[in-house]
Amino acid sequence: MMAGLALLTLLLIASAVLLTQAASAASMAATAADLSALAAADTARGLAPGDPCDAAASVADRHRATIEECVIGESGAGTAFIRVSVGMGGVLPDAVGAARAGPPP
Repeated sequence: MMAGLALLTLLLIASAVLLTQAASAASMAATAADLSALAAADTARGLAPGDPCDAAASVADRHRATIEECVIGESGAGTAFIRVSVGMGGVLPDAVGAARAGPPP
């Protein structure tokens, strides 16, 4: 009886740890996508020098994320759509975030 209760407690703790890691990675991915999209849109509008996707990749890298998709100007001039992933390691899949930035419509 006591061993079963101990096993159940361990499983609950492990589940809580995995959920916390997943939530943290999802937050990191969303933040990286938002900031990368803003950097790409600023560069696409000429507010910063360089290539928009390179600017997005630089920001994503600083947030431990990888650019999965970078689309510039598809939804209007000076806009950027960015999709990033953050590696989770272990048994969980990568967390993914996406964002669009640019001038107001």
